[in-house]
Amino acid sequence: MKDETIAIHGGYETDPTTHSVAVPIYQTVAYEFDDAQHAADLFNLAVPGNIYTRIMNPTQAVLEQRVTEMEHGVGSLALSAGSAAVTYSVLNLAQAGDNIVSVPQLYGGTYSLFAHSFPKLGIESRFATGDAPEDLDKLIDANTKAVFCESIGNPAGNIVDLAAVADMARARGVATIVDNTVATPALLKPIDHGFDIVLHSLTKYMGGHGNSLGGVLVDGGKFPWAEHAERYPMFTTPEPSYHGVVYAEALGPAAYIGRTRTVLLRQTGAAISPFNAFLVMQGMETLNLRMERHCDNALAAARYLQDHPKVEWVSYAGLPGDRYHDLAQRYMGGRASGILTFGVKGGFDAGVKFHDALKLFKRLVNIGDAKSLACHPASTTHRQLTEAEQAAGGVTPDLIRLSIGIEHIDDIVEDLEQALAAV
Repeated sequence: MKDETIAIHGGYETDPTTHSVAVPIYQTVAYEFDDAQHAADLFNLAVPGNIYTRIMNPTQAVLEQRVTEMEHGVGSLALSAGSAAVTYSVLNLAQAGDNIVSVPQLYGGTYSLFAHSFPKLGIESRFATGDAPEDLDKLIDANTKAVFCESIGNPAGNIVDLAAVADMARARGVATIVDNTVATPALLKPIDHGFDIVLHSLTKYMGGHGNSLGGVLVDGGKFPWAEHAERYPMFTTPEPSYHGVVYAEALGPAAYIGRTRTVLLRQTGAAISPFNAFLVMQGMETLNLRMERHCDNALAAARYLQDHPKVEWVSYAGLPGDRYHDLAQRYMGGRASGILTFGVKGGFDAGVKFHDALKLFKRLVNIGDAKSLACHPASTTHRQLTEAEQAAGGVTPDLIRLSIGIEHIDDIVEDLEQALAAV
């Protein structure tokens, strides 16, 4: 099936008991075992089924299957938030004494996690000077467990040459992780370009309506864990916290996602609620339609801003001449999602004045909503970072991040015009 069809039908067949066409919300904590042997088989991963909603849930399972199919993976794990997906993606590979290598342009919360929280667990985060493969390659050593990037950076809007980075990392025997939140599988499927693990904040474009937190990890199923057993012993040796299972043997290509579920999720509990899983699926049904409008509106808004005398610069990969335009053409057919950034002439103070004068745009720190949203990162999402850290992440004092919604473009432009007039 094509993406538009998968988003509506994937992972679900009409409920045999009630004949419900909509996916039921299974608001239950636990599930009854047929007998002791059935329980043992479930815990031993010998048969499929449900044990406890902290680990799996039938509503969640449909969501996971839909995301898996749309991203061309072998398995997914839905979680409570995008930040949980970022955290688990690394902790499933790294422990004290290990390191990860990352591009410098990251969402502020991810940067803080890598720069300040992981080191307290003994995991070093190494930030490259740029997002080119050679910038990342020179930081890799025997203790590197992952190369991390965002397919479209938030808020910088940078696009990573995914195939080149994936080839470099695979040659070094290191797994790759990409946050595909801004692009979504409607525009880009990183697994098709060689990446091993994909994650999303479901809160953003996938849910699309700003009403439900959620995150998801997708296992590409292609990394040869057994060939790199010395670097990744967690997949090739018995897991002491889960009945001594050897994940590469028990689950084959789905070893990564299986271990994330039965070790990290089971022990630390960042589970998505069945109700949130249901609401995210409602949003996913219109994902492809919404992304078409997001992209069209964002390009039109970027063109308007590019020609405005009070605008210093505009960064949007959909614009010809943008430094990432060629990569947007190569990986997404020129559709660069709905996030753009620009600088108001006058620096920090002018950026704040513009931000405060908006009327249609909602001033908040979310992205990917059907509504148009605006943020001044230097005073909000990246406020906790030093000026040097902000600069490394592509955040300047004048930068405004717009998440362009699906309203009529004339109304969007009119609000931008009146807010710029106030500067």
